[in-house]
Amino acid sequence: MTDLSIIIPTYNRLWALPKAVDSCFSGGCEVEVVVIDDGSTDGTWEWLEKRKDVVSIRQDNWGKDWAVVAGMAAARGEYIRFLDDDDWLEPRANAEQLSLARETGADIVVAGYQDYYEADDRQEPHPWVDCEDFVAQQLGEVSFSHYSAFLFRRAFIQDIPHRQEFALRDDRLFVLEAAIKGPRLAVYRRPAFVHRHHRGARLQRHGGFRRSLAEWTTIEVYRKATSLLEKRGALTPRRRRAIAAQVWPVVRNLAKTQLDEAARGADWITTLDPGFVPPVRSLLRQAYRLLGFRTTERLIRAWAFFRRPPPGPVG
Repeated sequence: MTDLSIIIPTYNRLWALPKAVDSCFSGGCEVEVVVIDDGSTDGTWEWLEKRKDVVSIRQDNWGKDWAVVAGMAAARGEYIRFLDDDDWLEPRANAEQLSLARETGADIVVAGYQDYYEADDRQEPHPWVDCEDFVAQQLGEVSFSHYSAFLFRRAFIQDIPHRQEFALRDDRLFVLEAAIKGPRLAVYRRPAFVHRHHRGARLQRHGGFRRSLAEWTTIEVYRKATSLLEKRGALTPRRRRAIAAQVWPVVRNLAKTQLDEAARGADWITTLDPGFVPPVRSLLRQAYRLLGFRTTERLIRAWAFFRRPPPGPVG
């Protein structure tokens, strides 16, 4: 069995993919890199055919989650890492996280990461934040890092797919499902990978309708996590509070375009955590309490509209 399989779904990112792939081969362990070309048209497949050190899979353009599922089916590693095609790994992460996994018997080796801002060539570290409740952390109580920084025991996550119905937030649900399953954890104290911020399109960035859909999907992810915890009798008050705090700003953003769905989300938060206090100014908090979410959001939109400066002269 291979030590570690790294699964990289890709679509028209030949400008970034070589750096991501090359960063996987850092020595110290046997690494299998599985790249799934999701129907690229920019020469990605032709480049992959020349890489004899990569397991290459080509599929029609079905999306990232199906690509990851195909990669998991092909992977032979004892441990799994997921990596986006425009990010890269830190040189020592694979070997050192693998060593830590074997020393501790961990199902997941967690770690922090670094953001890299391409526009001004700047890196920003995000160290791992210790939290005694891994589920509450992944629900948003404190920073939950990034799942590309994690090493997963393949046997532990074998039955947790990247789910098509949550495609815009499938990785978030994946980690929540893994956390709820109760893994044995180990913490790697160095940053494990670099998350690149660039001008190109990213799956995390959306505009227009897709932004509203992403926000709605995020709420549904936390509803699903809530349901899984309830079935296990593990939906503690602490975890309820974490969910409510994480979902609230998403609900408010969604209210700008989909007020009915946002109002349903706000009602759910109140049911989930009756003691939830919106983190807003006291006057606005009173409005939510007395007038309700829907009416308050309508008033906010109307106030913003009337405060807009008049258009300037034409010509």
